[in-house]
Amino acid sequence: MEEKEIIVFGGSAGSVDVLLSILPKLPVKFPFPIVVVIHRKDMDDSVLESVMKSRCQLNVIEIEDKTFIKDGTIFLAPAGYHLLVENDYSFSLDLSEKINFSRPNIDVALESIVNIYKNRVIGILLSGGNEDGARGMKLIKDAGGLIMIQSPESSSVPVMPKSIESLVEPHNILSPDEICNFLLSKSLSCNKRVFK
Repeated sequence: MEEKEIIVFGGSAGSVDVLLSILPKLPVKFPFPIVVVIHRKDMDDSVLESVMKSRCQLNVIEIEDKTFIKDGTIFLAPAGYHLLVENDYSFSLDLSEKINFSRPNIDVALESIVNIYKNRVIGILLSGGNEDGARGMKLIKDAGGLIMIQSPESSSVPVMPKSIESLVEPHNILSPDEICNFLLSKSLSCNKRVFK
């Protein structure tokens, strides 16, 4: 059986609106798992999960310890925990210290995902106000995966997508609409292979 890719969004300030402009457009038969790791308040009451569920065709799950990864699902990293992926393709949640004032930390999540998925990671770094995610995106590219950033001019807070450029050159710099079109094209080409 072909081992498929995993798509990981990282973001902070300004990224929720971008996600809500992209994820609801993905079809119910989207063939990849999507992981969303954004900086959220520790006492977040899962409003984001509710909003995503009401707008997205795909199943949306706020991750719990030992949640298994499956295709066609949006997995939302919970506030207050670092996100890790285990060898059995399940998530685990970690309460160790915040890194760069954030938990979940995007770099921590990306490093763990790359350890399992190797060159099958597609990393997408969105709007945000700090440099979290840049190191993890470099790890994805070093492993042979694909990395892209939201174009700084389309980001309400461009610090995060710009920060990657001092470490590694992204494969693509895209507007939210272009990110959406990329994912739709990826979905279409994968489904064509499946139904040949």
